[in-house]
Amino acid sequence: MPSTRREFLGRTAAVAAMTAVGAAPVEPIVDSHVHIWDLSKIRPPWMTGSGLDRPARWAEYREASAGMDVAKAVYLEIDVAPADHPLEARLAIELCRDPSNAFVAAVIGGRPADETFRDYIAPLAKEPEVKGVRQVLHGETPAGTCLRPEFVRGVRLLGELGLSFDLCLRHADLPDAAKLIEAAPGTSFVLDHCGNPPVFGDLSAWKKDVDRIAKFPNVVGKVSGIVSQAKGRAWSDDDLAPVVLHMLEAFGPDRVMFGGDWPVCTLGAPLGAWAASLKRITADRPEAERRKLWHDNAVKAYRLT
Repeated sequence: MPSTRREFLGRTAAVAAMTAVGAAPVEPIVDSHVHIWDLSKIRPPWMTGSGLDRPARWAEYREASAGMDVAKAVYLEIDVAPADHPLEARLAIELCRDPSNAFVAAVIGGRPADETFRDYIAPLAKEPEVKGVRQVLHGETPAGTCLRPEFVRGVRLLGELGLSFDLCLRHADLPDAAKLIEAAPGTSFVLDHCGNPPVFGDLSAWKKDVDRIAKFPNVVGKVSGIVSQAKGRAWSDDDLAPVVLHMLEAFGPDRVMFGGDWPVCTLGAPLGAWAASLKRITADRPEAERRKLWHDNAVKAYRLT
């Protein structure tokens, strides 16, 4: 990484933008959403043909985030085959225990509806590096999956164990997410990728659904993932701003946090370019609010030390 000269030049320009006057974050960043994989150790089934079939280790992330002053990072599960969840959890914990990198916490993969979920997650909940669980609910996952009684039961268990659940689902399924949140009031939730809005389409339904979710006090909105929708098309701050600004308005300054979504973000832009765009979009916000977005809220939501 970067794998091509074009990608290198794009990253270099992004770093320059981040360090320009008025562009750098107000203090060190907590990147609350980083995917790490070593293909010699684990390989997600979706990898082939994804455009992401390459190493995504600490070394590559460190290079991609150069100039961004990332003080802490959170590992996010990579949608491995369910049989590989224990291996992924072990690798994530090892990553977070390695003092040579910035990773301090992990949201690991899991299937809350499985009969064996309690046996899987209860021991892992005792590991201080494990902060939560995520199951990707978009793609081929049927609508309504998160409302099955056994799924709700598993998500409630997370709250009992002191863990959170990251919501990653289609924007059309946000009403289901609201019902799940209502059914599990003792569990903390993180809405990944702004709820996957149609960034380049009609945002009206998404806005209403996000407003509904934001009314629940046990949900934090993660400003991440949206730039990946560009996928080769030209984009500007104006394309992303309506989503970002609505997230800030809906959740308020105390319940929004930055997530890089590297390396998935590179489908639309280098990590530095996405971060620089978010910085420009929020440049007129009070310094205290920007500090919460880039740092404080992630520390609180994922209980980082």
